Amino acid sequence: MKVGDIVTKDFRTAQVFKTYGIDFCCGGNVSLKEITAKKNIDLEKIETELTNLDGRNSNLNLNYQDWEADFLADYIVNQYHNKVVRVTPQLTEYVNKIARVHGERHPELIEIDKRFEVVVKELLTHQTQEENILFPAIKEALSQGTQKSKYTIKAQLKDMLKDHDMIGKTMDEINALSNNYKLPNDACKTYMVAFKMLEEFEDDLHVHVHLENNILFPKIEKLAV
Repeated sequence: MKVGDIVTKDFRTAQVFKTYGIDFCCGGNVSLKEITAKKNIDLEKIETELTNLDGRNSNLNLNYQDWEADFLADYIVNQYHNKVVRVTPQLTEYVNKIARVHGERHPELIEIDKRFEVVVKELLTHQTQEENILFPAIKEALSQGTQKSKYTIKAQLKDMLKDHDMIGKTMDEINALSNNYKLPNDACKTYMVAFKMLEEFEDDLHVHVHLENNILFPKIEKLAV
């Protein structure tokens, strides 16, 4: 099975993939065998963990696959879009501050600051486009089945996937530059908070993009036929 399909089937598996640094959203269109070989991960070990999930948080195992597309779109807005709007001003300020204060000793922070600025700009634009164009078209297609709404869905999907790929790759670069958000010995409290918030932001983004790429978008592709 492909990584994205595994997470779609049982969302608790996302925690296993995070532990091994495996992207299940933008990079979810690869088989488990392929990605473990690429990352030199023991396939048998990860398969064992994926089949022994009883100790994992069961409330994460929401059955998104059974939700109607319009309900899922509203959930994404309320759960993820709104949070991005709420947290990015403060997080941007923290990332910029640690780049200014610690950038001379840790030049990677300057690069992180530049990349995060791109992520925020592109993600906010992307979300606005979804909320104003794609998601209303989904509701119109479900309620009225108009050709206009179906055409809009088809036209928007390519752009949305392209945006996800760019934003996801940029966050991957931030993760790599920060050494998976590992704090140096001279990290101040703002440094600690910034990295903690960046890690949470990336975790949320992975789930956000997974819900769209692997669940919502396949649903609306069928709707747009």
